Amino acid sequence: MEKIAFKMKLKPGFKIEYERRHNEIWPEIAALLKANGISDYSIFFDEDTDTLFAVQKVKGGTSSQNLGSEPIVKLWWKYMADIMVVNPDNSPVAVQLEKVFHLE
Repeated sequence: MEKIAFKMKLKPGFKIEYERRHNEIWPEIAALLKANGISDYSIFFDEDTDTLFAVQKVKGGTSSQNLGSEPIVKLWWKYMADIMVVNPDNSPVAVQLEKVFHLE
């Protein structure tokens, strides 16, 4: 199992709404993530820059960012597009981060 990280950008002033939507994550999204070997998924927020920092464990090389062809993911992206910085297809602008240190 591999741990990956990426960052995304929240539009200013939407932290509470972002948290609310994720606290009520659609069961279909959670099930899809788990079915694709994605676990231990956390998202952190940097209030100074409105940056979201995501970390997840993945099995088989599939991250949440690779599920964009799934219809439920497209609906989730559309649902989140009004509060995040997104691409033309509503996918979040996500930047993969390079691991430079790990302590077990």
